[in-house]
Amino acid sequence: MDKIKWPYPILYGDEREVEADVLVLGGGIAGCWAAIEAARRGVKVALVEKGCTIKSGQGGMGCDHWLFVPKPIGRLTPEEVCYQRLGTYENAMLWYITWKDNIDTLLEYEKIGAKIRDTLDEFKGAPFRDEETKFLFAYDYVNRWCIRVWGNTFKPALYSELKRLGVQIYDRVMFTRLLTEGGRIGARVVGATGVHGRTGEFYIFRAKATVLATGMVERVYTYLSEYTGLTCLGPMNLTGDGYVAAWRAGAKLADLELYIGPGGEGQWGLGLGYPNYATGADGWGTWYACDIVDAKGKKLQWVYPDGTPIKDYLGRYKPGPGTKFYTWGGPGWPGFLVNGKYVSSWTIDWCRDHPDWIEAIRKGEITLPLYADLTEMPEYERRAIFGLMVGQEGKTWIAYRNLTQAGFDPDKDMLQCYKGLGAGIPPSWRIMMFSYGGCVVDWDLKTSLPGLYAAGYAALHSRGHSGAAVTGRWAGAKAAEYAMKAPEPKIDYQQVEAEKERVYEPVLNYKKGVGRYTWKEINAAISKIMREYVGERLCEELMSIGLIWLNELREGEMRQIYARNPHELIRVLEVFSLLDMAELITRASLARKSSVPPWFIRIDYPEEDPPEKRRRITLTMDSNGETRIGEMPLDYYLEPPFAPTLEKNYEIYNPWGKR
Repeated sequence: MDKIKWPYPILYGDEREVEADVLVLGGGIAGCWAAIEAARRGVKVALVEKGCTIKSGQGGMGCDHWLFVPKPIGRLTPEEVCYQRLGTYENAMLWYITWKDNIDTLLEYEKIGAKIRDTLDEFKGAPFRDEETKFLFAYDYVNRWCIRVWGNTFKPALYSELKRLGVQIYDRVMFTRLLTEGGRIGARVVGATGVHGRTGEFYIFRAKATVLATGMVERVYTYLSEYTGLTCLGPMNLTGDGYVAAWRAGAKLADLELYIGPGGEGQWGLGLGYPNYATGADGWGTWYACDIVDAKGKKLQWVYPDGTPIKDYLGRYKPGPGTKFYTWGGPGWPGFLVNGKYVSSWTIDWCRDHPDWIEAIRKGEITLPLYADLTEMPEYERRAIFGLMVGQEGKTWIAYRNLTQAGFDPDKDMLQCYKGLGAGIPPSWRIMMFSYGGCVVDWDLKTSLPGLYAAGYAALHSRGHSGAAVTGRWAGAKAAEYAMKAPEPKIDYQQVEAEKERVYEPVLNYKKGVGRYTWKEINAAISKIMREYVGERLCEELMSIGLIWLNELREGEMRQIYARNPHELIRVLEVFSLLDMAELITRASLARKSSVPPWFIRIDYPEEDPPEKRRRITLTMDSNGETRIGEMPLDYYLEPPFAPTLEKNYEIYNPWGKR
């Protein structure tokens, strides 16, 4: 590789300064919408994206479901859904904002050229189609809280709108640090620094307001450098850069110990499983609610939670007896009769660890492997699952193309369910892959730092594509409003110079010949430490040892990491973010002296806190650079100075006024 001439000019150390009213960091769904909404309000906007904005981000390749659809399109109100989230580790504030603004945002997609309806009447007459609006629904056909969409059209439509509005787009630039007034931790955010992944040029962004929209975290627990491909649900360059930068600037983060999971090799694993949604075992998303058949041709019985058999396929799309509605995996969610008991269809992904699945397999009631069978489902259901949804969700257009070219025909073929069925990695490796928490935000989606807003997965417990789009619009509007009144930002160039020195150190290590380790080796080491010491089952001693190992890695091998070109420099900087994320997750996990089933289990503190004692664990860097652990109420967004109800706060804070 050293002998191949780098195809771009090398501009290490060269500086480019950019000024904007609103700076958006991250060009995924949330970031694009934030930039669009801010630009529509007449301010100058710059968007910084590590990849290529036209298809970057968690939702860049597409989505097949648009969640949280309220009346009048759906049949639920935000209140009856979101008040169920109060007193839980979810964020009812962001749920409520998403439910309230959901349809307006979806219609905005349509206005800029995205496809959200069955305009070609491909599914005319199907029970999941509304003939008046031509919307196609998924999951619960009664309450209609989820719409099937052509998500591959979304990101190109957003990109075109960004260009039309004159947003400055800086593709292939990784942002590396938030700049603060006077260079002080905890002060107003006045911009950011970045480095170009092809030229190595250094960027200084000056802005009155900044929106953090950098997505979630991958690669903390599992990483195989040469075997990734489609086994990663999201982009592999989601490495927690935003969380780390916010923490280092003094912003308050929460719930980093509560991972999404268990995921493991089948659902989220990097290099340890199969292409997501290209297997038939997805019992809760894209493949819901297909027939499941075992190796001897036995069809699994679909049942409601009370054990009532579901006799026809339409029953799988209705709430169970005594339940008005269901959302993912909640009360009323249909499932399978396994070992004589109801088992949620969610567990098809992880059945090897479910005791009833294990017992049924041991008894010979179920014979592995399992298969997804679309052949006996109605033709419109077959086409909705394989062709619309498999083909629109994330990277599944590749799976759809490859399976189709290989001869797979859903009219006559079954697709093997690979996930969680006994082959592959040990259960102890089935680790949650990305953080459940994020930046603590208020009803303005403002973080604890003046001038800094967060949207999408950067905000505490935002969820899904619709959540990213809605919170992105909201944060962009609020940031623009702030920027119109804020004083001019002043950059502390000592802070800039310190960041330049940090950024280019791996390049200097290579030039001086003192570099010994590549980013891949360090990433693998971080993942190894986290799997062994901060895994599915946690205890004080293990996690304390894990912190020691992480610190030894930081003080040892990380000082000898090197980058041979700008591309490798970006990968190295990502590893620095991953190391910080690993430490933050570990410190938060040590601070929680109880369990939060099923996401967080401490074997030395197995009991779950009673409702009145539940708190969020927070992490903040103080002015001396020390990490401070704190607590805050679960429903902090209903505490003073906020109003005591979701409705009242929405009325006060929504950026579009009364509607």
